[in-house]
Amino acid sequence: MVIDCHGHYTTAPKQLNEFRQKQLARFESEGTYLDPQVNITDDEIRESLENNQLKIQAERGVDLTIFSPTAGAMAHHHGDARISADWSRACNDLIHRAVSLYPSRLAGVCQLPQSPGVSPGNCVAELTRCVEELGFVGCNLNPDPSDGYWTDPPLTARHWYPLFEKLVELDVPAMIHVSCSCNPNFHHTGAHYLNGDTTAFMQFIQGDVFKDFPTLRFIIPHGGGAVPYHWGRYRGLAQNLGRPPLQELLNNVFFDTCVYHQPGVDLLLNVIPAENILFASEIVGAVKGIDPTTGHFYDDTKRYIDAVAHLSADDRNKIMSGNALRVYPRLRAQLEKHNVL
Repeated sequence: MVIDCHGHYTTAPKQLNEFRQKQLARFESEGTYLDPQVNITDDEIRESLENNQLKIQAERGVDLTIFSPTAGAMAHHHGDARISADWSRACNDLIHRAVSLYPSRLAGVCQLPQSPGVSPGNCVAELTRCVEELGFVGCNLNPDPSDGYWTDPPLTARHWYPLFEKLVELDVPAMIHVSCSCNPNFHHTGAHYLNGDTTAFMQFIQGDVFKDFPTLRFIIPHGGGAVPYHWGRYRGLAQNLGRPPLQELLNNVFFDTCVYHQPGVDLLLNVIPAENILFASEIVGAVKGIDPTTGHFYDDTKRYIDAVAHLSADDRNKIMSGNALRVYPRLRAQLEKHNVL
């Protein structure tokens, strides 16, 4: 089985974005709120997925995608905590409807209602609803709710602990995923995304969060930002700072394969143990189009994994599905329920 751990509903029906625009306009002009109900039919959901996400999955040999709202549209800097809560609820409810229509092809991951300066404990209710009521298997966690200015404490600060406690209690992981960038110095997908991935890992080196939460699990996407490609730098920094060896972080931190060229994937697989790599492609996502040097889509990452001849059958199975089932334990129950496993 091939499980893609990183997909976003970037082709959601237009009514979702129309609601967002009305929501923000209403709040800006009147300081009031819209009811987070979006009128989208099941047929419109089917059309948006069967002509895009599911079609591409089938073409590329991907059986199931762990599916979440569009990361760049989380935009936690907008409005206030109520705006974020209503927007997250609307997005998560739409993911739930998509998964309900295709339970053997999609599994839900939720957006959290984060806001700059607001305790992440504010997200616990929505996380719990999504996991316990909607059957989601994890969440996306934005380490920078200011969207480009990094005004909140690092992930290792106690500021985050109320949310981490609930993640451990529910036994679900979080993918570390920033959203859009308000800072013009940082292009959102080319700079801010990779900065976020790299920054989160360095924060984990500097802090002791996994001593307090030994079963907490994070996935750092986009191949881990700069981390695997500068592994020696981070090993040396950990050593110079008197921190534990990086190997200890690998009990809790995992990387995905959203790396869009063969040399990058080769290096990722040579540096990071197979036990810590989850297959992902982020379709339909940040990098669209065909690589003229190969004639294939940049984000057809399964092709890159298939081309790595030195992988053992066991390691290949771990990367393509086994690690996802281990890191997202609630996923197995969903697949067994629908006779997929």
